[in-house]
Amino acid sequence: MNIGVAHSEVNPNTRVMIRRGLWLTYALEVGLLYIILLSIPFFSVPVAWTLTNVIPNLGMYVFLHAVKGTPFETPDQGKARLLTHWEQLDYGVQFTSSRKFFTISPIILYFLASFYTKYDPTHFILNTASLQSVLIPKMPQLHGDRAFGINKY
Repeated sequence: MNIGVAHSEVNPNTRVMIRRGLWLTYALEVGLLYIILLSIPFFSVPVAWTLTNVIPNLGMYVFLHAVKGTPFETPDQGKARLLTHWEQLDYGVQFTSSRKFFTISPIILYFLASFYTKYDPTHFILNTASLQSVLIPKMPQLHGDRAFGINKY
């Protein structure tokens, strides 16, 4: 038991991203990012859409798939210190609404970016690589040491 910790969860990271308000906030932030990028005079619409796709995907990769442990200052994180935030989300249960949202939102951004860049080869390659960088780590087969030792404890 941790003294001075106000939450009742052993690992509060498991319940942080379940709120639907977070989904709305994510959508509004992506929309605001697009408006800000579009307001930069030397960015064209295709560049703004590609950056609107790549920047959130980069952030999602870093915060959900590269960082291990919990963001909270607890002295003993237990097994959570070995897991990425994606693996901790919803106690590791697959196909929950939060996991579906974080899987579908990059796909929707990819479709929008591809459409508005008119499938230009350069933008298409950048957008596809960005999408793959966030979808492949979400595959349940890659969690723990199930496949090829990727993300091994």
